Amino acid sequence: MTEHGTSRPAIPAAATLITVAPTGAESAKADVPALPVTLDELVATAVECRAAGAAVIHVHIRDADTQPTLDLGRLKDTVAALRESTDLIVQLSTGGAVTDSFDRRLAVLDAAPDGCSLTCGTVNFGDDVFMNPWSFMTELYVRTQELGVVPEFELFDFGHIASLHRLLDKYGPPHGGHVHCDLVMGVPGGMPGDAATLVQAVSALPPGATWSATGIGRTTLPVMFAALAAGGHLRVGMEDTVTFSRGRPVTGNAELVERAATLAGHAQRPPLTPDQARVLLGMQARPGAGQ
Repeated sequence: MTEHGTSRPAIPAAATLITVAPTGAESAKADVPALPVTLDELVATAVECRAAGAAVIHVHIRDADTQPTLDLGRLKDTVAALRESTDLIVQLSTGGAVTDSFDRRLAVLDAAPDGCSLTCGTVNFGDDVFMNPWSFMTELYVRTQELGVVPEFELFDFGHIASLHRLLDKYGPPHGGHVHCDLVMGVPGGMPGDAATLVQAVSALPPGATWSATGIGRTTLPVMFAALAAGGHLRVGMEDTVTFSRGRPVTGNAELVERAATLAGHAQRPPLTPDQARVLLGMQARPGAGQ
């Protein structure tokens, strides 16, 4: 029971949290026509992905010219529209694009999402560098605690796992008390996307933490199979791959979620609902839920 006397949904003993990352900041709309870049496209994608089995939507947004942006007004409108249209957990990216300033990335939290990404270290990102120095990590983390936003710790390499331990030791548990991580695998410059690396990374996570895994590009399927076999959760979406199979482009995010949900079902770990995922992640219930 909650403090208001309403019940929270039980979490099945074996189930899978599916996160969809539909847009990202790397692909261009001109190159990937199916990429959702307008608010209407993003909302339609969210509705489709919720029906397909997603519980969390990891959000990057674009401006009127389809370029990545962290405009706070657009972020607030996006959070409101997603909440009005679905019951998905809204997780905003605080990574943005590699060119975004630290101040603009911190200001993402002012859009009042349910959750946010928190990358635990700098990483070579293809030909670019994704900057996440310790000072920025700690400022972002403390702000999530103060504002009641639940972070998902994004881990691109093994040093990031060590930084996560350091962050928790110094500043305590996140809002809600539960540590959930996402292993981002297969980025050129980060850890490879294979089963052996996944098992090693999982063994180094903080005790009691849950985790999802993301395979970038051609590592999507190997990482997905390895994560399900190892008891983890899944993140899929066109942020991470725009190819469904060799030579066949993704037609939409929903088909990536459908594939993840089907594989989770075959593993006898069906997808969690958003309300069940809120319990897993230590989030508050949606207003009105259970009443």
